[in-house]
Amino acid sequence: MKKIKYFLQFIIIIFLLIIFKILGYKKSSDLGGFIFKKAGGLFRSKKIIKKNLSNITNSNENKDFEKIISQIWENYGRIFADYIFLKDFRNDKLEKFIKIEGLDILSKIKNEKKPVIFISGHFNNFELMAMIIEKNKINLSAIYRPLNNIFLNIVMEKIRKKHICKNQIPKGISGTRDLLKAFNSGSSIAIMIDQRVSEGKKISFFNKMALTTTMPAQLIKRFNCEVIPVHIQRDQKYYFKIKFAEPLKFLDTNNLDEITLKLNLWLEKMILKNPTQWIWTHNRWKL
Repeated sequence: MKKIKYFLQFIIIIFLLIIFKILGYKKSSDLGGFIFKKAGGLFRSKKIIKKNLSNITNSNENKDFEKIISQIWENYGRIFADYIFLKDFRNDKLEKFIKIEGLDILSKIKNEKKPVIFISGHFNNFELMAMIIEKNKINLSAIYRPLNNIFLNIVMEKIRKKHICKNQIPKGISGTRDLLKAFNSGSSIAIMIDQRVSEGKKISFFNKMALTTTMPAQLIKRFNCEVIPVHIQRDQKYYFKIKFAEPLKFLDTNNLDEITLKLNLWLEKMILKNPTQWIWTHNRWKL
């Protein structure tokens, strides 16, 4: 039954993406936003969104709570519609829609040829961040979580490898080995640090314990490498701002927990900048 369900989802998604491609970038973004805004309340994940939001705001006192949730769903719809245009973002047809801050930091990394860790979270169309790094001629390996839908996952892996980042490393034990191998061979690593990791450590996130990956902290301690925070936000519906910040500073005496907490604190600041542009459907605080 699950395979039938996944196959039907696959057919619907492919059909919508074909429609989006016909409509063009702006119209499809508007349509995707409209569909998800209207249909978002039908998904079970609405309860997870409310629960997660309550960890950073008092839902009982926030009069705009439902409005925030509506904007979150609209943002999801626009991200969904963006996927059919990743090729156009890659080949510069839609270059004018992306503004980049911190290109000097990327140039320095490219010239020094020393691998670094790019950290970020699932902000808006997060795929564009790895795409921009690779387009700037930086050897990059991106960590990803395979989709549950086996049919859709095949398509997404092809899209990611062709238009986002050639070297995709799946999460897991084998992925960890591949990550270390890539880093030792001189490849920088792009990793999302905002999702729950079942084998992670309990680290404070918005003043509540959450299972958190310590992989960046382990790499920092082992290789004494730089950590570059990256953030993306959507502006005026169709435009994106991507910021590559200066490397985060750590003390030699910092342990794994202290380093990971500092990364979580950076993440919190980025989420609070625009809460509607983070992926809230993930059950982040499940222990």
